[in-house]
Amino acid sequence: MTEPLTIWWVRHGPTHAKTMIGWTDLPADLSDAPVLARLRAYLPDVPVVSSDLLRARQTAEAIAGDRPRLTALPELREIHFGAWEHRSFEEAEAEAPDHVFRFWDQPGEIAPPGGESWNALADRVNQGVAQLHGLGEVIAVAHFGAILTQVQRAQGVSAKQVMGQYINNLSVTRLAFDGQRWSAHPINHRP
Repeated sequence: MTEPLTIWWVRHGPTHAKTMIGWTDLPADLSDAPVLARLRAYLPDVPVVSSDLLRARQTAEAIAGDRPRLTALPELREIHFGAWEHRSFEEAEAEAPDHVFRFWDQPGEIAPPGGESWNALADRVNQGVAQLHGLGEVIAVAHFGAILTQVQRAQGVSAKQVMGQYINNLSVTRLAFDGQRWSAHPINHRP
């Protein structure tokens, strides 16, 4: 794929969960109307796509306004935490401290039991992004991990390096593909 593409990544609204929430389908808290209004005004008038998880779909609806809505893509979901889903880090660590440590310290091929690795997440999100080529420009509402895989791709850094970058809820990360390479600017912008 060589046609240019600009993706305005928006992280979904907060869930307030204090556990590992990957594929757990929790709603977003979208009660901060001024923040949503600023976000809606900041984003370009282009189609909106989202992950198929509720928190992303709700956020996409809240910011879409008159923009066209595209079919939600499961490829844009958050990482699947498997047996660690909806559990605290402390609970998972109590059961398998070495496994949890390696998962976070050496992201790549290590996956939670029944879940997916960072590399599997990146491959899945890349497949979703491939479906967006031909649109030119799009707003994509997704998740912390999904967005970070694309920042990693644009910056050409390791998974461990990109995991030091934070992506706030309701922030914007703009990634552009010029036909040959990706660039990232701004990252984690709060309009």
